[in-house]
Amino acid sequence: MTGLRELLAEVSYECVCGKLDREVTDIIYDSRKVVPGSMFVCIPGAVVDGHEFAYAAVEAGAEVLLVEKEVKLPEKTDVTVIKVADTHYAMAFVSAAFFDHPAKEMKIIGVTGTKGKTTTTYLVKSILEHAGRKTGLIGTIEIVIGDLHIPADHTTPESYLIQKYFRQMADAGCDTVVMEVSSQGLMLHRTQGFVFDVGIFTNLEPDHIGKGEHKDFEDYLHCKGLLFQQCRIGIVNQDDEHWEAVTKGHTCTLETYGIDAEADLRARNITFLRESGNLGMGFEVTGLMDFSVQIATPGKFSVYNALTAIAICRHFGVQEEDVRKALLQAKVKGRIEPVKVSDKFTLMIDYAHNAMALKSLLTTLRAYEPHRLVCLFGCGGNRAKSRRYEMGEVSGNMADLTIITSDNPRYEEPQAIIDDIKIGIGRTQGKYVEICDRKEAIAYAIDHGEPGDIIVLAGKGHEDYQEICGVKYPMDERVLIREIIEERQ
Repeated sequence: MTGLRELLAEVSYECVCGKLDREVTDIIYDSRKVVPGSMFVCIPGAVVDGHEFAYAAVEAGAEVLLVEKEVKLPEKTDVTVIKVADTHYAMAFVSAAFFDHPAKEMKIIGVTGTKGKTTTTYLVKSILEHAGRKTGLIGTIEIVIGDLHIPADHTTPESYLIQKYFRQMADAGCDTVVMEVSSQGLMLHRTQGFVFDVGIFTNLEPDHIGKGEHKDFEDYLHCKGLLFQQCRIGIVNQDDEHWEAVTKGHTCTLETYGIDAEADLRARNITFLRESGNLGMGFEVTGLMDFSVQIATPGKFSVYNALTAIAICRHFGVQEEDVRKALLQAKVKGRIEPVKVSDKFTLMIDYAHNAMALKSLLTTLRAYEPHRLVCLFGCGGNRAKSRRYEMGEVSGNMADLTIITSDNPRYEEPQAIIDDIKIGIGRTQGKYVEICDRKEAIAYAIDHGEPGDIIVLAGKGHEDYQEICGVKYPMDERVLIREIIEERQ
């Protein structure tokens, strides 16, 4: 338990009613999880408003309400009502105090950008741990605290959860945390209540614009830029045309990295590496550091991801040899992830699940001049049909063979989704086969792999399930591949 006055120490507030001298058992923002003696935070959401559940929260035992507008209360109650300008913002500071400010016990690294956040965070974690730092991770795929892996619901969790994870990480002996910072997380103040030691901007493309997200590109850009008013050192990709706009009004020390620009840290003499079915990149680091590295993932954007990680880890005194070893060994589940099945051809798994991502992926792999580029993918059910047409058209134009299969059909018939994808492919001259069962489709790709082929399984990535009629059934492509290989043997 923590004293209410202590929780509100860094918050501007008005005590509407009740007493300030009381203990708080927990901080809750879901009325269904209220426990006796807790503070219930009334958050206005895109669908429901937490203020509507204040009455029920008090009846369930909440003794403090954090509100930004009037709420209805039971007639006989001694509840304390604290009014603030923004409950999202206030909850971040209250949560930090509740967990005794764990961020002050560690170095916190935040990575924002449209693409590259997930891969960069894993690369940073790999490099820092090679250098002897115990590093926690918060991101799109999972939260990692030592040997504990917690599946993630959001790229950047709610502020209460961030502080809870920080406390668990500090108590587990972590000295560093690297986390993905989404524009939504910044817009909703989830990362308030502490200061990032290092903030990173990777790139910016139109995304997350629409109902429930950002009203327009300018708002998206503005929210990304908030990170550089919440960090001590800012590191930005100078090759991105938006970097100056993103860092406008920054309060941190800035440094830059890039490939094309005269940045502080640069990659040059970039080479494509391909050997025994493995794809990679090599380049020289120059500017603030001077050494050569190789990475075990393909494409120019992999060079950017690695260079970003190097720019970050430079501030932690990491030795060049630790960087080299870590970059060669680091793999990110479902992000151009190689799966070894043959020396004759390459098989990879990637999360690309829209046309933009698929086009970027196939462009990257085409640069390795494969004998054939084979793309296996499906599309999710109960989503816009336009995505199916667009992905079908991209694969039809860019792959030598497309294998259309099932993804997460949800409440739709898998064959109906496949038929929509075929409409997109029909706009091209691309060759395709359709195999509804995903395991059978993967088996077909492996059985028909030719020397020099690059085969990519797109869409599922890190997911280890298939969602059908509201049920998530276990399905990990790595497991399917292993089963297929064992069956062939």
